[in-house]
Amino acid sequence: MPARVPRTFARFEAAALAPAGPFFATPQQRVARARELFFEEGMRPSGLVSELVIQSWARCLGARRRPDEHIAFNPVTKSRIASTLARNRPLLEAAIEGLNQLDVALAGTSVKAVLTSRDGVVVHATPTARGEGRLMPLVARVGVDLGESQIGTGAPGVAARTGEVCVVHGGEHFFSGVSVMYCAAAPIRDARGEIAGVLDLSSEAEVFRFDAAAMVRLYATAIENRLLESQSGSQLLLRFQSSPALLRTPLEGLAAVDSEGRVAWFNGTGASLLGCGRVPARGTSSESLFGLDLEALLQLAHEGRAQPYRLANGLTLWMQASGLRSDAPPDEGPIHAPAAQPETPAASDVRLTLQDANRDLIESTLAECQGNVSRAARRLGVSRGLLYRRIRGWART
Repeated sequence: MPARVPRTFARFEAAALAPAGPFFATPQQRVARARELFFEEGMRPSGLVSELVIQSWARCLGARRRPDEHIAFNPVTKSRIASTLARNRPLLEAAIEGLNQLDVALAGTSVKAVLTSRDGVVVHATPTARGEGRLMPLVARVGVDLGESQIGTGAPGVAARTGEVCVVHGGEHFFSGVSVMYCAAAPIRDARGEIAGVLDLSSEAEVFRFDAAAMVRLYATAIENRLLESQSGSQLLLRFQSSPALLRTPLEGLAAVDSEGRVAWFNGTGASLLGCGRVPARGTSSESLFGLDLEALLQLAHEGRAQPYRLANGLTLWMQASGLRSDAPPDEGPIHAPAAQPETPAASDVRLTLQDANRDLIESTLAECQGNVSRAARRLGVSRGLLYRRIRGWART
């Protein structure tokens, strides 16, 4: 008999539920009881399955879906596949190294790694999987839509919908026909703090024999950090953590600072360490958050090694700065910064110390590099684009 759709969810919170522990011999029995309570008795099975799963079940019912529906894992149209792959090229480029590493790590298991776009369409799947089963070859294909609106409760769709790491085991899937699947997924965010894609680990008819949630979170974070770096353009990239050993690992904090000394974004770890949002309020300066203005960050980049700094919140963090891709034109050969105009004694008394210190550092480095902007930029640890803008700005003054 098809599962009855509850008329209201008002009774869920007040429902008296059996505890999840010793009363169930297996996880399967606990999930079966959760489904019975939710779908047949209209009660909220808190403690039996995760809150993310319960909320997804409720959304599926709200969309007038039924657990006994047959669903097909058909790819979207060819034109949508092409546009999705083109739109997600930066994500794929950032993810390829991590996906290759995952393929090696999962080679002895029945688990596949799947990367989806922000709207749930598969853009990559690792080839290795032992005993793929019946559904896995259908699920892990480029172009298949794994969004919640298509396949109901599943880790990729829930992670994309909520922005949280999600694990869905067997019968926790909304549609009964997918109850043989086990999946764990984590979102990947871009420089705007928005979800750019989802990394998923899936297995058919075999429970995970390792902490899939921890693994997918780690690899998703590594992919996210690479994506953020690629989106930084000519901004200064800051790496920071409480220990220098954690720099250049998935556990490092990242932030980007523009040519005006404003912080553009943080990654998740960086936002946690600073106690702020991933995208600071417009105009937030690096000095207000790190105690270091642009000139100090340029000097840090010039030194090229991590240094400890105590922040306003009391934490001492090891920080390293570097430049990223340049958006400057091709190197035009030696360029010499315009000579500074002589100052009157009155002007000398009120020198703009920070601005002049920055200019002096750049001019001295250009002189050491015989006017070669590319070499000077490498030595300073910044992009050629930033140096060109500074030099041309001085020429206009």
